[in-house]
Amino acid sequence: MYRSETKIRVRYAETDQMGYVYYGNYAQYYEVGRVEALRQLGMSYRDMELNGIMLPVLSYSIKYFKPAFYDEELTIKTIIKDIPGARIVFEYECFNEKGILLNKGETTLVFINKETNKPVSAPADFVKLLEAKINEQ
Repeated sequence: MYRSETKIRVRYAETDQMGYVYYGNYAQYYEVGRVEALRQLGMSYRDMELNGIMLPVLSYSIKYFKPAFYDEELTIKTIIKDIPGARIVFEYECFNEKGILLNKGETTLVFINKETNKPVSAPADFVKLLEAKINEQ
């Protein structure tokens, strides 16, 4: 299992009339967590795209427990439990500054060949980086 943590500060524009983070913003927070998790692993979305691999989202789910508020620093924990094939599953946990779990989510993405738009196996260099991180933890 590979785990990564990313900090995000809630901006005023991301809140609704009740002062809560608008629910739709969590998809973006999870994306930041996912991108940073790959970067911390030693790979980036940009590298994959330059090498002809796209990663569209196949599914997204979230369960809310408590709201986040303006100017809070959130911690997004991103987890990859399994070595991917053509699909990769990311799990997320979002905590506030007090360490309270606000929500949990999951996205499934598919590795797609940019030219053919067909699913492909995860790039071997990515799998190798992920295996090394999983084995060291």
